[in-house]
Amino acid sequence: METVKKRKAVTSGMMRASWWKILALAGLVLAWVLLVAGFFLLPYFKTPLLYPWRLVETPMLLLAAVIGAWFAHRARRMHSGFWRKQEARLRLWLWLILGAGVLGMEGWFLWQKHAVLAGDADMARVGRHFVISFQRFEDVQPLAERGLIGGIYLGRHNLAGEDVASLRAQIDALQLLRRKANLPPLFVVADQEGGIVSHLSPLLEPLPSLATLVASGEPETLEERARAYGKRQGEALAGLGVNMNLAPVVDLKPAQKGDWQDRHTLIERRAISTDPWIVARVASAYGQGLMERGVQPMVKHFPGLRAVEGDTHLVPASLVHSPEERQADWFPFRDVTERTGAAMMLAHVCLPDIDPERPASLSRVLVQKVLRGKEKDGWNYQGLLMTDDLDMGAVYAEGIGLAATRALDAGVDLLLIAYDPDQYYPALFQTAKSWRRGEIDILRETESAERIERHWRVPNGKK
Repeated sequence: METVKKRKAVTSGMMRASWWKILALAGLVLAWVLLVAGFFLLPYFKTPLLYPWRLVETPMLLLAAVIGAWFAHRARRMHSGFWRKQEARLRLWLWLILGAGVLGMEGWFLWQKHAVLAGDADMARVGRHFVISFQRFEDVQPLAERGLIGGIYLGRHNLAGEDVASLRAQIDALQLLRRKANLPPLFVVADQEGGIVSHLSPLLEPLPSLATLVASGEPETLEERARAYGKRQGEALAGLGVNMNLAPVVDLKPAQKGDWQDRHTLIERRAISTDPWIVARVASAYGQGLMERGVQPMVKHFPGLRAVEGDTHLVPASLVHSPEERQADWFPFRDVTERTGAAMMLAHVCLPDIDPERPASLSRVLVQKVLRGKEKDGWNYQGLLMTDDLDMGAVYAEGIGLAATRALDAGVDLLLIAYDPDQYYPALFQTAKSWRRGEIDILRETESAERIERHWRVPNGKK
């Protein structure tokens, strides 16, 4: 009987030992998975991809590094086997390196932010081209007062707990600071297209997309209805203090529904029509309605997103046109800007036959030879040009400072940072550094600044 009991005890002990070994192995695997995940996230630290977790990304990674290092140190002391000690020592060093990397990158970000807030003349010179989003008006006040930005972008993150009166009061306070500092007004920019892109609603009345005007009502009254729509929307925007709206969309509507890769652009739901003549009619009338209420319209997204595959919010994209397709896609941009003086947004889309290296938003060739060009085939467009959001993956991957530098050197007037406001600090820091190194053409930057000044001297860009 005792022999049986001893056997059972031995078997039970072996089973417990096996379970402990399995648990120890699972713990070791988990430790390495977390370590690899930490190093995977490190390159994305302080980037737009991790913006939703901005408040916790630093403490989360540091806490993981501290806990991981403690467990690795404990394992190194507990185990007697040579290889287990070496493995634990390796983990310890890797966790320490990860923690040092997080601290170093956080410190570098804070240094750039400090340098921008201390801003010098070079930063003010290039800073006047930036239009940025923000979390709190307190954050943007010193930038506006010292001329380190040219405008602000309003989105839903600015609306929490606010009403029209309180937002208008804060915007007016910023504009007053600009006047006292003898600076031009701020561009106060909204993205209120109507339909699915109505970033100031429900604070402002939500309106259907402009495409609904084409689908309903008499064709003879289309322009009249579009103009009334523009006036209605413009009055609401102006009441808030907005003086520039990122609309109308003049990309032609794709013949088929957007491809599976497009998770954000959704141009088929935002475009007015497949017919460039109808798009031009509606967009021009809408833009005139906005301008009658003191709001500058902006056509987007040149060179047109109808045939673009992929989503520039995430990845680079190219556009290959036939001559007929290009003529159709570009007609609304040229017609509406000539008839209304609208500004134009440049998409992060590459046209390989014009500039195979850089997207439209950063392309000196496209801006200077096509849009600004005064020779044959040039548009001689002298209105304001703005980049699409520089936080977007199509251009951010190479560095937001490099993207901003290239856009300014190309002759683009306004650089938009909309999604992740923290990116403004490294963008301005690095762009000012590029300016000092002579990487931005002085003449093009001067001409760009003059266009901005002319905009404020002549309301809505009218000549």
